[in-house]
Amino acid sequence: MSAEIPVLARDQVSDRAKKTLDIVKKFVDEECIPADAVFHAQLGEGDHRWNTYPPIVDELKARARSLGLWNMFLPKGHHGSAGFSNLEYGLMAEHLGKSRTASEATNCAAPDTGNMEVLAKYGNEAQQRQWLVPLLNGEIRSAFLMTEPDVASSDATNITLTMRREGDEYVLNGSKWWSSGAGDPRCRVYVVMGKSSPNHPDPYKQQSVILVPAGTKGITVKRMMHVFGYDDAPHGHGHIIFENVRVPASSMVLGEGRGFEIIQGRLGPGRIHHAMRAIGAAERALEWMVARVNDPSRKTFGKQLNEHGVLLERLAKSRMEIDAARLIVLNAAMKIDEVGAKGALREIAEAKVLAPEVTLAVIDRAIQSFGGAGVSQDTPLANMWANSRTLRIVDGPDEVHLQQMGKAESKRGRALIAKIARQTSISEQLFKRAGMASKAHL
Repeated sequence: MSAEIPVLARDQVSDRAKKTLDIVKKFVDEECIPADAVFHAQLGEGDHRWNTYPPIVDELKARARSLGLWNMFLPKGHHGSAGFSNLEYGLMAEHLGKSRTASEATNCAAPDTGNMEVLAKYGNEAQQRQWLVPLLNGEIRSAFLMTEPDVASSDATNITLTMRREGDEYVLNGSKWWSSGAGDPRCRVYVVMGKSSPNHPDPYKQQSVILVPAGTKGITVKRMMHVFGYDDAPHGHGHIIFENVRVPASSMVLGEGRGFEIIQGRLGPGRIHHAMRAIGAAERALEWMVARVNDPSRKTFGKQLNEHGVLLERLAKSRMEIDAARLIVLNAAMKIDEVGAKGALREIAEAKVLAPEVTLAVIDRAIQSFGGAGVSQDTPLANMWANSRTLRIVDGPDEVHLQQMGKAESKRGRALIAKIARQTSISEQLFKRAGMASKAHL
């Protein structure tokens, strides 16, 4: 795989990362993907799935650690980091995205990755000792609680869960849903965003982030949400109610009113992780499609499937789109490495929007090539499509990112009007010098 790193990025990938990338590819292809079916079989059916998790996970985690594949996501300079850049991990995340078990096996699964980055970047020593260390060791899991059912959470200033200070405690009231990771029996801590300073004149300094131990008195897990019919047990996406939940004031991260600062620091790299895993899902879907159209037992109208021009065109489009999307994502990762997430907002937004769009298109073509089997449990494609579709909503819906990019692009309008006017004026002067009548068109 290291030989397949895009030429534009190759000189920015260390020899150590290239070696690790080869190990990741082999581990995912030969151990994780085959284990995915075992994961689902061990999980079984029924409500007991929320009280356990498949033993194959621990086997894969032990194997990953023995290969040195652990916490690759955490950027250089942070406690527990494996020492890779965002670019280097982005290349690895592509392979992790091909398998249900690979990210967790390497302790690189969401939402733990983002939560660990929050603790590593913004947590104090006590918070890191209590929560970051066991998360880095893979001993516990976590959940991220931001989205709410009763407001338009795409605008985070709308968040209504209250954090009221009472002495040495905060009292939390409100509800959250799509709390990914909350169903896992190993989940021990919630990273919660709420409103602590509702009267602050700056709407972006009204929110805070606080750490809440799972199971704290007053917390009710109302239900687990389904994603196109999948409940994603035991991970789950919880709808959680907070009723007078008391948390020590020492659980506040960084300080009151710092919520947006923390969340932006969390979501930037996280969006790249999602995008690169999406590229991996697209690659795996393309693998299934190529295998399908080359299956000698599949003939229609007297021709092998790979003799039909429409299918060859779909293969070609899929390859081009995947390769283009990969470059967009890697460019964003390199920009984060260079100037930080705050200076790479445009590049992150481009990757966040484009990668899922491409992935969904490729998976859809693969599904179509399989006919009825494509939407069934007999291939991974239907589940891959459902998971990928959520990426157009999580970490900010497409519309928010497109609006921000559109506004930024539109700001060039006045300068471009002046530029075009100057060019037109020069053209008119050239016509006059040449003794020609100016043309209104090219």
